[in-house]
Amino acid sequence: MIRKKVAGGGTDSACRESVKQIAVHAACADNAAARMSGRAPKAFADSAKNDYETIRLICRSKERRQLYMIAQYPPMGWNSWDCYGAAVNEAQVRQNADYIAKHLKAYGWEYVVVDIQWYQPTASSHAYEPFSSVAMDGYGRLLPAENRFPSSADGKGFRPLADHIHSLGLKFGIHIMRGMPRMAAHKHLPVLNSAAGCDELADPNSICAWNPDMYGIRQDHPEARRYYDSIFALYAEWGVDFVKCDDIAREYPRCEREIELISEACANCGRDMVLSLSPGPAPIERAEHLKRWANMWRITDDFWDDWSLLKNMFERAEKWCIHSGPGHWPDADMLPVGALRQCYAGNGVKAGEKGGPWTCFTEPEQRTMMTLWCMMRAPLMAGAELTKNDDFTLALLTNAEVIAIGKESYCGHPLYTTESECVWFAPRKDGTGAYIALFNFAEEEREIRVDDDAAEYPFNTARELWTGETVRELKAKLQPHDAAVWRLDRADHRNQPPRDPESEASQ
Repeated sequence: MIRKKVAGGGTDSACRESVKQIAVHAACADNAAARMSGRAPKAFADSAKNDYETIRLICRSKERRQLYMIAQYPPMGWNSWDCYGAAVNEAQVRQNADYIAKHLKAYGWEYVVVDIQWYQPTASSHAYEPFSSVAMDGYGRLLPAENRFPSSADGKGFRPLADHIHSLGLKFGIHIMRGMPRMAAHKHLPVLNSAAGCDELADPNSICAWNPDMYGIRQDHPEARRYYDSIFALYAEWGVDFVKCDDIAREYPRCEREIELISEACANCGRDMVLSLSPGPAPIERAEHLKRWANMWRITDDFWDDWSLLKNMFERAEKWCIHSGPGHWPDADMLPVGALRQCYAGNGVKAGEKGGPWTCFTEPEQRTMMTLWCMMRAPLMAGAELTKNDDFTLALLTNAEVIAIGKESYCGHPLYTTESECVWFAPRKDGTGAYIALFNFAEEEREIRVDDDAAEYPFNTARELWTGETVRELKAKLQPHDAAVWRLDRADHRNQPPRDPESEASQ
């Protein structure tokens, strides 16, 4: 998402770099689409040049204001939903933040996000209490429930918690629902800096089908943005760096203007914040609107630890991968790894069983998930209670070379997909090589080879990033639902002759 610069300077070079990345991405995306559809691709240099010139002119046309880009890379962090639902408290947030700072920050994990209903004093699980009381100020703006977030007492809000997270070198995020609290409208509370009250701006016909807390905003009211301006001003005061807005990403066309109102308020609050929209699936035909107004948007409903959901994600990833780029990232949802559903402790369900306190994904399935998310350059948000990580989960989240795919590649896309396997390809930005990932969909262990004709990429050697093994052939013996991903060393990168698959096959 491209936003106006609010204050300060020094963003010209960042903007130019973003434009270049978008241009290269757009050219590669066009060529990838051409390859999959059978039409002749454009010359890459010409395509990149044309796209660069187009985007450069767009940037210059915004009243000559400086522009800047946030979320240059897919955001990485932790979200409280998978492990605590609506019930997370301050102690749990702090302990996960401390863990990230100690074990994960060095690998790029930085956002600590408090998910839904932090304003509800009696929240206790993933379920919602109909028409429960909520904590809010005199302008209808939601506040942290003090019994769950004690540092918010005396009107401090989330500032003390955000300060602690910032002191660790991390960033702080919160979840919101679109609209305003129903209680604010029922109480006829005023809206800060607006002639209209909450009862005038609330739309009682615009309600969430699965959460009872909010009314939508009357999008056509001349004061419609005032309420969103007021809450984002509050979030800026708190030191919020990330806002996940729910009940909106899939609500086209009725919430299209509301997305714009939220984005405008976020962009003008005086603080950089990543804007994430949920839940999915967002409509693919509205991709350009989402790219303009948000940094992330969900391409799926809630994603849980179920193989059928993971396999289905490959179809979604294929449709959305060409829309990944600096400032705008299709979001495949959180990573349900490690310790989950901690708010149901003592329910008798064992670890590894459906609904239990530990992920139901096998280790191979978790490698597949992590590999796909990185190849499609999706945001990485861990959903575990991180302090309970076992050795495997920590290793999964700290594989620096796999994580680097999201930052060092562009235009990741599938080369081919069958009932039993799938292969993805992503070139490196620095021109030194590429990544190829191989996925086994089958229910049995198989030795699989990447089709050399499909890869069409001359290389000398390849290093598999989960095992560290250096090979000359792209083949692997994979367990059911497992994945392998190689970093390829381009054949001409070090003036070495390219490998010859045909001669190797005859030996």
